[in-house]
Amino acid sequence: MLVKVYGAAVQGIDATIVTIEVNSSRGIKFFLVGLPDSAVKESHERIISALQVNGYKFPTCQIVVNMAPANIRKEGSSYDLPLAIGILAATKIVSEEKLSRYLIIGELSLDGSLQPVKGALSIAISARAQGFEGFILPKQNAREAAVVNNLNVYGVENIKEVIEFFNNERTLEPTIVNTREEFYESQSNFPYDFADVKGQESVKRALEVAAAGSHNLIMIGSPGSGKSMMAKCLPGILPPLSLGESLETTKIHSVAGKLGKDSSLIAIRPFRSPHHTISQVAMVGGGANPQPGEISLAHNGVLFLDELPEFNRSVLEVLRQPLEDRNISISRAKYSLQYPASFMLVASMNPCPCGYYNHPTRACVCNPGQVQRYLNRISGPLLDRIDLQIEIVPVPFEKIAEQRQAESSATIRERVINARKIQAQRFANHPGIYCNAQMEAKLLHLYAQPDEQGLKLLRAAMTRLNLSARAYDRILKVARTIADLDSSEHITSTHLAEAISYRNLDREGWAG
Repeated sequence: MLVKVYGAAVQGIDATIVTIEVNSSRGIKFFLVGLPDSAVKESHERIISALQVNGYKFPTCQIVVNMAPANIRKEGSSYDLPLAIGILAATKIVSEEKLSRYLIIGELSLDGSLQPVKGALSIAISARAQGFEGFILPKQNAREAAVVNNLNVYGVENIKEVIEFFNNERTLEPTIVNTREEFYESQSNFPYDFADVKGQESVKRALEVAAAGSHNLIMIGSPGSGKSMMAKCLPGILPPLSLGESLETTKIHSVAGKLGKDSSLIAIRPFRSPHHTISQVAMVGGGANPQPGEISLAHNGVLFLDELPEFNRSVLEVLRQPLEDRNISISRAKYSLQYPASFMLVASMNPCPCGYYNHPTRACVCNPGQVQRYLNRISGPLLDRIDLQIEIVPVPFEKIAEQRQAESSATIRERVINARKIQAQRFANHPGIYCNAQMEAKLLHLYAQPDEQGLKLLRAAMTRLNLSARAYDRILKVARTIADLDSSEHITSTHLAEAISYRNLDREGWAG
């Protein structure tokens, strides 16, 4: 008897429906075809044990299972449950009446209980698009998948529940999540606040500008000057995620298996801070079993690289293309994938190996050659792609001991949101452009042209600092953001002067 059960394969951050065809006939062999990997082939033993423990017998006949389309590699243990149900339906232990209306996914334990799977949200979106009535999956993933409306999501704990459901012996209750209510309730939960940062007003201003235009930023300063703490405060001033951005971000984390148990939508912008020993594959994604990298996990959020010169140079160089294109294409012999990677790059570094170059009170023990070699670990093309370069000076004791409360992240966030609203209106007729950092040359000519006085200032800065054409564009983008924070329609020389002041590493003689 031939039956069809439906599962799904995740490719990139999207899911493809997999039709599991099971045919039973006379004989004793078991065949599994359709490009399964080792984990899928091992499902045979897990299914036998799960059925025995729950009082069912594995059929004693010849079974042929085909997983279509056969040109897509089936990976992982999430096919255990649909394979088991298909085998039981082919031997009439389970009724096939309702099978075509449901998509099934889940990993079986030896006792028949279900383990969580990756990519449940992507699979649920695909199930709704394909017109399935319901989606049956492990209970731990139910809330994650239930954010998709117009689809009944059933979280189950054991294979016995699924068998009884299809035999009309049990009723399953769909998981219901009030997506909007939970989403908006969780949008203001930040562990770090700028109100706790003493002094450093110029750096806070630079971070506000970076947040308002989604600009990349690097902070250079001595140990203990507050670089890491201020970077951790940055998500608290970024504008809240929209539902669409949240859904896309959650899909990426779901595919990577980074969502916690009983999680639903990600409500705050991600903040990723990988260690400097990270590999190229871990940074951009890919691998033997393709996974999103750190740059994709930071999509719609912040990628913070602490102690930037300590990262392997090859790891830093692979960031150059994603910083421009805001996506990453991974092509290997066996697959070709594309992951989104629209992130804010925030980096920090010491000015020299000892950490005290340009320190107001402590002497630097490095010679000029050492300082220059340390800075040369970061290539010029990568620095060109960083819009704001800020030098941080340690906070004096008087500021640290000051009792006056600093400006809170909530207050700064209001100004950032207002600036982003101006940008949203400006780019309403330009699909795919949402903030000033995304502007290309054509849009710069339309929206970021300085006046005559500003052009003179910019010409002098370009000549004196010997800036590249890309740095010129970056200055205009930052100046446009500063003008938006001032609610100014035109870029003035004041806005340009502030934007030029954020090119600290371009200053002549900075490194001796």
